[in-house]
Amino acid sequence: MSFITPDLPYAYDALEPYIDRKTMEVHHDKHHTGYTAKLNAALEGSDYAGKSIEDLLKGLNSLPESLRTAVRNAGGGHFNHNLFWEILSPRGGGKAEGKLGDALASSFGSYDGFVKSFTDRAVGLFGSGWVWLVKDGAGTLSLEATPNQDNPLTGGKIPLLGIDLWEHAYYLKYQNRRPEYIEGFFHLINWEKVGDLYLS
Repeated sequence: MSFITPDLPYAYDALEPYIDRKTMEVHHDKHHTGYTAKLNAALEGSDYAGKSIEDLLKGLNSLPESLRTAVRNAGGGHFNHNLFWEILSPRGGGKAEGKLGDALASSFGSYDGFVKSFTDRAVGLFGSGWVWLVKDGAGTLSLEATPNQDNPLTGGKIPLLGIDLWEHAYYLKYQNRRPEYIEGFFHLINWEKVGDLYLS
């Protein structure tokens, strides 16, 4: 079974003014689709072709060396973007509420404390990668930064929210103004989806 790049759950221009149409077209149709194609090509004919992307990333270190790099890079890119589109919404923003809101306040002192910690981590990330809100097996929340298309699943954590800090995610609109992109990201977060992931 081949992996597919899912359609966006909203129009290309639905996230404006924070993320522009052209960026979404290039990001989804070129970058995400490219990761998916490379993942399928790497797995074709192997014993791992029928596994889920989650299982592949969780078991990354046990994969044959001939597959490990492709799954890490292309498979990570496929999974990370699948999640990224889902946790964004044209009706996003506001604050996390309910059990997730309580957990963020417990872990970071307050919702605003979470925003500051997440923003500082994202602004300070060197090069390309992601910053994540993750939970461990006990449900404890923390932040994690990963380079390139690495994913917290490989380290045993569950990603709930992630911001793509590759330049292709923001450079057409923001150029080198990464803090502005991060600020705009918080206007788009689909906290209902993130809350569902936290409770699952």
